[in-house]
Amino acid sequence: MTGSTALNSARRSAELAALADGERVDVIVIGGGITGTGIALDAATRGLSVVLVEKHDLAFGTSRWSSKLVHGGLRYLATGNVGIARRSAVERGILMTRNAPHLVTAMPQLVPLLPSMNTASRALVRFGFAAGDGLRKLAGTPASVLPRSRRIDASRAVELAPTVRRDGLDGAFLAYDGQLIDDARLVTAVARTAAQHGARVLTRVAASHATGTSVRLTDQLTGESFDVAARAVINASGVWAGEVDSSIKLRPSRGTHLVFDAAAFGNPVAALTIPIPGEINRFVFAMPEQLGRVYLGLTDEDAPGPVPDVPEPAPEEVSFLLDTVNTALDVALSPSDVIGAYAGLRPLIDTGAGRTADVSREHAVVESPSGVISVIGGKLTEYRFMAEDVLDRAIEWRGLTATDCRTRNLPLVGAPSNPVATLRHPTEMPGSLVARFGAEAPNVIAAAACERPTEAVAEGIDVIRAEFEYAVTHEGALTVDDIVDRRTRIGLVEADRERVLAVADEFLVSARER
Repeated sequence: MTGSTALNSARRSAELAALADGERVDVIVIGGGITGTGIALDAATRGLSVVLVEKHDLAFGTSRWSSKLVHGGLRYLATGNVGIARRSAVERGILMTRNAPHLVTAMPQLVPLLPSMNTASRALVRFGFAAGDGLRKLAGTPASVLPRSRRIDASRAVELAPTVRRDGLDGAFLAYDGQLIDDARLVTAVARTAAQHGARVLTRVAASHATGTSVRLTDQLTGESFDVAARAVINASGVWAGEVDSSIKLRPSRGTHLVFDAAAFGNPVAALTIPIPGEINRFVFAMPEQLGRVYLGLTDEDAPGPVPDVPEPAPEEVSFLLDTVNTALDVALSPSDVIGAYAGLRPLIDTGAGRTADVSREHAVVESPSGVISVIGGKLTEYRFMAEDVLDRAIEWRGLTATDCRTRNLPLVGAPSNPVATLRHPTEMPGSLVARFGAEAPNVIAAAACERPTEAVAEGIDVIRAEFEYAVTHEGALTVDDIVDRRTRIGLVEADRERVLAVADEFLVSARER
């Protein structure tokens, strides 16, 4: 079954009303991040009736604070965890070739060979990249999608990363990994594809009193509450999982990134990859991103205590990232070059002692005494595999009638082979629009009812007015923050955010008046 992919206020109201009337469903999913939306898509494509509820907005939590990478698992191979390394490589290949080739592209990673890098470290990186090539082959991802690693000379390294330190530069190692145009856009695409297959995706709806067979839902916009019965209740609320099921113990770790104007790095086309002094297998990355930015990350710090809605970077993390990247630059970046920053909390399973950097990124599926099924831990790259795993368990434990998992070969909204893709050639569209919407880009402009749909929302920002409108009419945006901070990532830079708030509000007012 395929239907409309459009998420909007009218659809939300109609679906909430049907549930309030006492309709029973097969599966309720709590949490609208990448894990929850992945589960909703898997359930809907197996023929199950599914409702996803999210207290805030799609990708409100950890799912929008990542490095925007789809990792091939190289780091896990280095720690001896072959299983998760291989799975990561497989899932990366599925995303890049089948599910979301429009959202995940090959990102060059450049490790400069500087005098500070000793022979042993160079050998380790070279071996690691060769192992990464092996993982790529094992996963069946062609070199045309992810090129092989190689060594390049100093002049080529400078072309790719113009501000790299030149004194003593002995060339560089170049390898490739998967890069998302944006993590929050992936979540939105998964959610809309779930809706296309019949899932009800409801934001600003809080879940409470969860048991194995029912959940109380509260519309955050009206205050109305009602109970919904289900055959399975799945908790996919990430770092907030313990608030749904008090028996769950997590150990969140904070990962911080800094945001720069790409010009501060000479407008690089490769991610500068810099070994952390004193560490064997950890790096910081300066990654070229959309909207003319570079993100520098990342940290891995214990984050005990209450879980905040929006985590804040710590001052020492900012200093650590700047100090580390400056070891490999010809320019000296200072705090004044930082135009934005963000931090996310990884929902790690609490294994007791040790550094969070060393805690396993494996996921677990657990059933609480109340009957709620929770999926905890894991990583963005493996969201599809995690969804398949938790659905397999739920189907077995609850005796649900469902087909086998279909998501391995399922194109998301915007992928060329998804039914909503248009046949017009995307080269007619602005490159930035195609990067964010793929084959759906022509629809964004065609669906626009606003004046000047192809005009930028503000001078120097390559987001057009039609994208803001589409966020409201098709992508479930209900507030200005949804548009500015999650459907687009303009909000990462406060000065840019201020310039577009009134434009975003214009489209929300227009939607209410229709």
